[in-house]
Amino acid sequence: MFRHRPVLLRETIAGLNIKPDGTYVDATLGGAGHSQRIASQLSDDGRLIGIDQDEAALDAARQRLADAPCHVELVKANFRHLSDVLDDLQLKTVDGVLFDVGVSSFQLETAERGFSYHTEAVLDMRMDLNNPLTAYKVVNEWDGNEIARILRRYGEEKYARNIASAITRYRAKKTIETTTELAGIVKSAIPAAARRQGPHPARRTFQAIRIAVNDELGALGDGLDAAIERTAVGGRICVITFHSLEDRLVKERFRKGSEGCTCPPDFPVCVCGHRQTLKIVNRKPIIPSEAEVEDNPRARSAKLRIAEKWKEESK
Repeated sequence: MFRHRPVLLRETIAGLNIKPDGTYVDATLGGAGHSQRIASQLSDDGRLIGIDQDEAALDAARQRLADAPCHVELVKANFRHLSDVLDDLQLKTVDGVLFDVGVSSFQLETAERGFSYHTEAVLDMRMDLNNPLTAYKVVNEWDGNEIARILRRYGEEKYARNIASAITRYRAKKTIETTTELAGIVKSAIPAAARRQGPHPARRTFQAIRIAVNDELGALGDGLDAAIERTAVGGRICVITFHSLEDRLVKERFRKGSEGCTCPPDFPVCVCGHRQTLKIVNRKPIIPSEAEVEDNPRARSAKLRIAEKWKEESK
């Protein structure tokens, strides 16, 4: 059964500032934890659109939202294609969009998906099982320099070069088949003193490979751009992230959208053409309470940022 405990649920629902007859997009439907609460705030004139690229998530959501009081439409897609989804539904704008990015508890705990370094499984890590790129291909077929690059960029891994070299040496003798095999290779490449500190030594490597397999940062950037464009004035965009790379991307997109003309103040007319499209609702990210973290340890690194669609006439 697909399950995913919604993080920062109360804060997210408050951040969306839901109108009963509005149209809202849960761009990362998952187990429908957030969507159930959104739907409960909507009337029979309201509309909820759930997007996920994982068929298991969509199946679970169909059951959980069967009695929703509003209109519900579930779509199998990557949220980077948000504009296409809205076009297909003949929607020009929506009143709010939620992104809860990263891997779900269900995906982590389903061994055969290959996301976890704790459980032996094939090297997969695909959120969409139709995706031709797998972790197996990354580890066994990509150039060592490219592996080191993604470990540094997506995992912020200090020992990226050591790990990439260990991978290429190992695969020269035999292919790397399983998650635990890869975790062992990573562990062997990290100095013993460093292994005794912090999280599991393979955590950053698995994160980096997962992000690369699913192009998570590229998808997030595309999805945010679409959400900013298609959210109606006064509507809200809420984004929950779980690591610094995601949060940095969201912060930068929101910052750029909140800036107006960038011309020097002594220019008689604007020549840059930049117009403010967003108002940042919370300057600092909202983080889970101690009670939530105690109840759900996976919420520990979550950060929620909220922006409101804005235009000059609404000032």
